[in-house]
Amino acid sequence: MKKETEEKIIKYLRSLILRSMAVIVIFLALAIISKSNKTYKDIIISNIYEKNISFAKIKKMYQKYLGGIDPLDKVVENDLTVFNEELTYDDASIYHDGVKLVVDNNYLVPIQKEGMVVYIGEKDNYGNVVIVEGTDGIDIWYGNMEKISVKLYDYVEKGEYLGTTKDNSLFLVYQQDGKYLDYKDYLK
Repeated sequence: MKKETEEKIIKYLRSLILRSMAVIVIFLALAIISKSNKTYKDIIISNIYEKNISFAKIKKMYQKYLGGIDPLDKVVENDLTVFNEELTYDDASIYHDGVKLVVDNNYLVPIQKEGMVVYIGEKDNYGNVVIVEGTDGIDIWYGNMEKISVKLYDYVEKGEYLGTTKDNSLFLVYQQDGKYLDYKDYLK
């Protein structure tokens, strides 16, 4: 038993070191390329500083090709989903840049699309807001939230529990590249 545990720890450390080295090599390669060639430097600067970087896409790619960094990610094999819901509401109406949904009091809000939590805080007209940057480049604002179950920079999946609404209304805003999108394209 002790030998198996030691082997698992050694295997995990090797994997962690290899993933870390891969990230370092990529970073150094980009640094060398940007230093040696002005055209590549301009491309890198444009994509990093001038465009909106999708950290949700980066994290998804990292997990796909390099695996998760958490050693406990693969420990739970018989993981059962406890909360996997679809968004339900009684009525929808235009509200500022998005939509106001009439829901039950203390409604348990499900996440609409997978992505990364990039903002948790107050926004004018929307109350306490959680913004999830989707892997498809669409940001979804969940407004009027209370008892939030996620933390900043958590990676979340569709249908997971986000939190509850403060009363019987939920505000949603769909945004891509600084432009507000029509909510009718995203609600069923």
